[in-house]
Amino acid sequence: MAVHLEKEIEKLKKRIILYGGMIEKNLENAIRSIQSKDGDLARQVLESDDLADQWEVENEEECLKILALHQPVAVDLRFIIAVLKINNDLERIGDEAVNIAERSLRISPLTLPGRPVDFAPLCARVQEVLRQSLDALVRLDAPLAHRVRNSDDAIDEMVHAQFTQLKDEIRKYPEQTDQLVEYLRVCRHLERIADHATNIAEDVIYMIEGSIVRHRQETK
Repeated sequence: MAVHLEKEIEKLKKRIILYGGMIEKNLENAIRSIQSKDGDLARQVLESDDLADQWEVENEEECLKILALHQPVAVDLRFIIAVLKINNDLERIGDEAVNIAERSLRISPLTLPGRPVDFAPLCARVQEVLRQSLDALVRLDAPLAHRVRNSDDAIDEMVHAQFTQLKDEIRKYPEQTDQLVEYLRVCRHLERIADHATNIAEDVIYMIEGSIVRHRQETK
């Protein structure tokens, strides 16, 4: 029984890692679509959402099957609980990637006045945080997961700066408010993605250390 449980857990780990890679790719494509105003790439993200949702459901079913058949305890139980939560956060990130792709389709035909809206630093940082969270999961790297938690304030500051820039543009070009508001919404989607990536890091910490760090400040 123990050997069979070990195999099931290893299979589940591979599934959640593959799912993370799928969601990470969808986010990359969504960001590229809005940066390059590529409608075809945005539509590709929308079309991939059904498959991502299917994976999320199947992952949850696998977790529940292991719980029912093997009644894991200790480290194995923590792993299953963490995977259930990570699976949900990955699905939410996928939804936010779809939201960004939908904004991209609205923005792509538009030409905005003034300086271009530069999302590159914020997008790169959000993608890096997600990558680090998934790397922490793959390697079971608690120190890396803690570093992801500590990056949350920096991303919030970047979002605030982007909001300030966009609000300045709205004041300068009120006739372009509708278009600029779409960019504001993209900022909000990116902020939420970073929050979900932080949740993943916190669940990795729980998986490895057995401690619930949500809502707690890191000790310096």
